[in-house]
Amino acid sequence: MHTLGSLVLALQVQDGAAPVAGTTDVVRLLRETGPINQAVLAVLVLFSIASWAIILYKAWTFRTADGQDKRFLDVFRRSSKFSEVQAACPSLPASPLVGVFQAGYAEINAQVRHGHPAGETAHPPASAGRPTLKSLAAVDRALLRAAAAELNKLEHRITFLATTASITPFIGLFGTVWGILVAFNRIGATGSTNLAIVAPGISEALIATAAGLFAAIPAVYFYNHFTTKVKSFATEMDDFALEFLNISERNFT
Repeated sequence: MHTLGSLVLALQVQDGAAPVAGTTDVVRLLRETGPINQAVLAVLVLFSIASWAIILYKAWTFRTADGQDKRFLDVFRRSSKFSEVQAACPSLPASPLVGVFQAGYAEINAQVRHGHPAGETAHPPASAGRPTLKSLAAVDRALLRAAAAELNKLEHRITFLATTASITPFIGLFGTVWGILVAFNRIGATGSTNLAIVAPGISEALIATAAGLFAAIPAVYFYNHFTTKVKSFATEMDDFALEFLNISERNFT
């Protein structure tokens, strides 16, 4: 921007026009821009603020969920009873695996034929009276439904980043085109190609373009980053569901 301002000043001097003080002052350019470009910039600022709020929120959410997933798996694999795992779940509310486990645990409870609590032990002794499942497929379906619900939570608001990434460059382009139209209109009205007439419209166009890119580039990067994280969570939930089913099949069928 500084280089462009220097070039504008040099061309003004070459055309015999006195340099305008503060031409490179972005604040002044924003204040002097037309109402259309001000509206464009306001929309782009709103998109940028919203996308950065989502980025910070999802980064914190995913970091918390990742840490609690690790703690939950540690508890799950060290416990000999499902009831012990269930007791630890309230302390790990951000873990997607907790939601999957609780759905499977509830389904097992609903299917148990005997009076013993379902999942009372992950490795119950072989006996005629131990709890048994009516349908392992039903447990599988419960786990799948829970995993889908947890994925929806993880993906919530991420699509706004994709919207920001795709639409803000076009909004900035609209501001660019409008600035160029203003510049040509001034040329036609004055019959002069002096940069003192043309430069304000060009400045408006460049500011709109820069604002569009400023909003779009972070949104593209973090949308791809968060999408990859969601896929990682989905894979982890699938692996956990298979592990849960294996334990259930060994001990409750």
